[in-house]
Amino acid sequence: MSRFHVNGNVVEWVELLKKRHWPWRLDVWPFAILYAVWLLTIVPSIDFFDALIVFGGLVTLHILVLLFTAWSVDFRCFVQYSKVKDIHHADACKVTPSKFSGSKEIVPLHFRESSAGSVSRPLDAEEIYFDFRKQCFIFSKERETFWKLPYPSKETFRYYLKSTGHGSEAKVATAIEKWGRNVFEYPQPTFRKLMKEHCMEPFFVFQVFCVGLWCLDEYWYYSLFTLFMLFLFESTMAKSRLKTLTELRRVTVDAQTLMVHRCGRWVELPGTELLPGDVVSIGRLSGEDKSVPADMLILAGSAIVNEAILTGESTPQWKVSISGRGTEVKLSIKRDKTHILFGGTKILQHTPDKSFHLKTPNGGCLAIVLRTGFETSQGKLMRTILFSTERVTANSWESGLFILFLLIFAIIAAGYVLKKGFEDPTRSRYKLFLSCSLIITSVIPPELPMELSIAVNTSLIALARRGIFCTEPFRIPFAGKVDICCFDKTGTLTSDDMEFHGVVGLEDNLDLWSDMTNVPVRTLEILAACHALVFVDNKMVGDPLEKAALKGVDWSYTFDEKAMPKKGSGHAVQIIQRHHFASHLKRMSVVVRVQEEFFAFVKGAPETIQDRLIDLPSSYVHTYKKYTRQGSRVLALAYKRLPDMAVGEARSLDRDLVESGLTFAGFAVFNCPIRTDSASVLSELRGSSHDLVMITGDQALTACHVAGQVHIISKPTLILGPARNGDGFAWIPPDETDVIAYSDKEVEALSDSYDLCIGGDCFEMLQQTNAVLQVIPYVKVFARVAPEQKELIMTTFKTVGRMTLMCGDGTNDVGALKQAHVGVALLNAVPPAQSGDTLSSQTSKSKSKPVKPKKPKSGSEINVDNKTVTRLDSSASGSNRRLTAAEKHRKKLKQLMDEMNEEGDGRSPPIVKLGDASMASPFTAKHASVAPTTDIIRQGRSTLVTTLQMFKILGLNCLATAYVLSVMNLDGVKLGDMQATISGVFTAAFFLFISHARPLPTLSAARPHPNIFCAYVFLSLLGQFSAHLLFLISAVNEASKYMPEECIEPDSDFHPNLVNTVSYIVNMMIQVATFAVNYMGHPFNQSIPENKPFMYALLAAVGFFTIVASDLFRDMNDWLKLVPLPEALRGKLIIWAFLMFCTCYMWERLLRWAFPGRMPAWKKRQQQAAAILQKKRL
Repeated sequence: MSRFHVNGNVVEWVELLKKRHWPWRLDVWPFAILYAVWLLTIVPSIDFFDALIVFGGLVTLHILVLLFTAWSVDFRCFVQYSKVKDIHHADACKVTPSKFSGSKEIVPLHFRESSAGSVSRPLDAEEIYFDFRKQCFIFSKERETFWKLPYPSKETFRYYLKSTGHGSEAKVATAIEKWGRNVFEYPQPTFRKLMKEHCMEPFFVFQVFCVGLWCLDEYWYYSLFTLFMLFLFESTMAKSRLKTLTELRRVTVDAQTLMVHRCGRWVELPGTELLPGDVVSIGRLSGEDKSVPADMLILAGSAIVNEAILTGESTPQWKVSISGRGTEVKLSIKRDKTHILFGGTKILQHTPDKSFHLKTPNGGCLAIVLRTGFETSQGKLMRTILFSTERVTANSWESGLFILFLLIFAIIAAGYVLKKGFEDPTRSRYKLFLSCSLIITSVIPPELPMELSIAVNTSLIALARRGIFCTEPFRIPFAGKVDICCFDKTGTLTSDDMEFHGVVGLEDNLDLWSDMTNVPVRTLEILAACHALVFVDNKMVGDPLEKAALKGVDWSYTFDEKAMPKKGSGHAVQIIQRHHFASHLKRMSVVVRVQEEFFAFVKGAPETIQDRLIDLPSSYVHTYKKYTRQGSRVLALAYKRLPDMAVGEARSLDRDLVESGLTFAGFAVFNCPIRTDSASVLSELRGSSHDLVMITGDQALTACHVAGQVHIISKPTLILGPARNGDGFAWIPPDETDVIAYSDKEVEALSDSYDLCIGGDCFEMLQQTNAVLQVIPYVKVFARVAPEQKELIMTTFKTVGRMTLMCGDGTNDVGALKQAHVGVALLNAVPPAQSGDTLSSQTSKSKSKPVKPKKPKSGSEINVDNKTVTRLDSSASGSNRRLTAAEKHRKKLKQLMDEMNEEGDGRSPPIVKLGDASMASPFTAKHASVAPTTDIIRQGRSTLVTTLQMFKILGLNCLATAYVLSVMNLDGVKLGDMQATISGVFTAAFFLFISHARPLPTLSAARPHPNIFCAYVFLSLLGQFSAHLLFLISAVNEASKYMPEECIEPDSDFHPNLVNTVSYIVNMMIQVATFAVNYMGHPFNQSIPENKPFMYALLAAVGFFTIVASDLFRDMNDWLKLVPLPEALRGKLIIWAFLMFCTCYMWERLLRWAFPGRMPAWKKRQQQAAAILQKKRL
């Protein structure tokens, strides 16, 4: 088998290849034969000059073949390799990555003898593998395909608890051979190497070829100007990439020594020598501020960790050991995050466990290494950043097709010239072929690759200024096409600050008890002790909800894990063991001791706790639903008295035993205020033709209440849930009045008059009945969904053809953020627009540690935005004293200089550092608000519109150029060298200024056209080109009347005459009109008067041609080789130019009105997808 299907996140296909010996390569032997034929048959038979032309053609073809082997991986495979079926005959393989994971590559295939046996591989077995993008893929004989090198990260908990590290030197040697060192290694590219790579790109080679052709046609200035512009652009790009890669290479595994248990004893080893399977002692020892060197699983002890570098989650996370977990349960890194220390994160404090059988020598936590190097979470983020530094463009496949479309026109024009040229036997064949080559190459303007890159890079820089960072720039144009925006609720739409309202459900009435003195002491004890709060640097940190509960019951919590009342005579509650909150269980519990008695305290989702109570109060469901309908967050509280036992026994109690047979202790009611700008931002999104959806882990009634407040739902609501009679499912309104039976066929019709909501418990039913595609696309609120269900929602939306945006926090929304076309992870920082005390947390951070500008961050430092800090300091000092005018001016100047230094020149994308990016999603916003979604969509629409207008302008310019170079060239009309250069300068300036147009501050209801290929673009091009052509032909014919006696030879050198002058002026008038008419201003970007540089460039061009046409400065016209225009012709030209401009303008406006951008017809796609699924089922 020569082709293997890998179907992974990184690699899709692998093909086996064997390198041909160089004489048998297809870029060697066929050309050797051709050169021999040329020498032996062509040279003797024809004129030597003609034979040289043939030789030139052969050499060009050979160079092209060699270049194609550099450009196309498939072509290189065809020319230099042969396919093989037996893996032992192969020495390389072609790797096809998954969609959006980069381009194909040929990588060497390695064979090695396994020096020692392992569980999975017998002694002396052969290992076949290849390395791709810093990941190793091994051939598996059982599976008959390649799969990612396995790490010990999916074993049972029994396996980890029994592990004592690598027991012998032989095992250590095997592990080193298998996994390598724990380092981030990638070669540092040189500027020369990157420049060579850029100069080998097809566009660049093509443009250099064009420059050569223009030189042959004696356009010296124009050729040199273009060549200079190309080299300047490519060197800037290479320099920017070099800067990014150098920045990334500074990220290393922190130099630190750890105690590692190897060969039955504890030894000191540097972090770079760690291997998967090593048992280590880790913690914050002797106050050193080092990051975790690899991904590790805690076997004994607990730690508090700052994970901001990876997830952006500012709240420190509590990590606990796996003791107490079922020994046969297999580790899942997604599910069991509370037990894992991720590489690159920082341990703030740790607590060792002295009762474990293997004791650490230095009082650290005992942990086992799971993954090292590029396989760690930090390594994965590094790979994302590293392999997305390639050049970015918008609509790359469409640009290719569009050029192909223009090429057809150019080939027709060139064919016409060739046909006419062959009819005249006196014409020079050399000049004829040169003319045809110039016509065909004129289709691709030298500015195209630059303009496409600038459009995306301008958006990247604008977003970076607003604290939004992007690791996958190709997604920016997607943001312009988004038609459905999905939001997480808690911490995204609502604030993190919870307000404790009181306790309810202790009696049969539904009254809320906000006075804590009347509440039973057991309930108060649960609220005060059932939590995961912890002290870090003398400050209590943890879930805002738990802090609010502790404050609400007026209890205090101490360092030694004791909760006690501040007033009154209650007893202290000592926490013995915690079972942390898990999203799949929807509850948490603690084992505590009050005086000498042991209790289990549990809190969680009301519907989860309901099944675990011994005695369920009659008003249980009615009570919690009443408060969730009002948008409150309700937690059920319960407890259980435990028998007398030793503390050690209490610690090792099975979680399921602790959390069953409970006694109800009331509901805790919390209010979660909606963020101040959530409603206005979502209202703007709704008003700008976007559908809104909420996806939350919260209760359905709470979710529907909040969704109503933030404009996600506006119609009456129906919630899908189990029917009351227990038979199937039904749609139930929040007030539970009239119930509608559920049928997947009627969901579309229901969605017209109701807003639908479904809970996570319905997903299983939808998957079993294959109704996912019929139901999910019509739902507005998803409640009580687990992280993997969020992913399913995203993939379903994508399947039915919707462009999705997902906005959530970086912790539990990772899967959905990755699946969405545009994933926006909100870091719990603060909007950069605000200042003062709202930013107090960052102020304290910046004051405690001065920020050094431009100092590269190490792999584990948390990024504090330089600009934010500067703004803070200035606002703080501004409140103390008044600044003088000179100081203000100096400060403004300094800020401007800093910004310019930071943001580069607009042609290179901003550098994304590790502290800015989140491993969660392509976009990371340092805001505690959903406002970045509108910024990203505005920039996406702007990029889309800018790209579309560029293609239209290029299309019209190319069609006009093809006509001028063909039909008019046959009549002897040519451009002067200086004329072509001036024309090129104006075009370059126009393109630069339109790509820097800023988007409008508000989103419009109008949508941009998502594709270049649509009726609007084609009709616009044809209509405007007709007007241009009429103007051009009329003007040249009119000019010909004034010089009938002159006969111009088609191949003669350029010399000034009236027809040349008129055609040049008319051509430039058309060019200016094209830019002015096709500029897409409102409702997406600034209008022409608002885009000042572009307006001034247009005015300068109009002024320049008025001066040239009116012959005011004769010397300048002589320099440009333009002859004076007759008075009557001058007047006619100006009137015709005005009419041409008005015609094009009216036509363009008519088409924009007739063909507005529309919402995608996703319902049709949904029906097709559902029908295909139905066929597969049958």
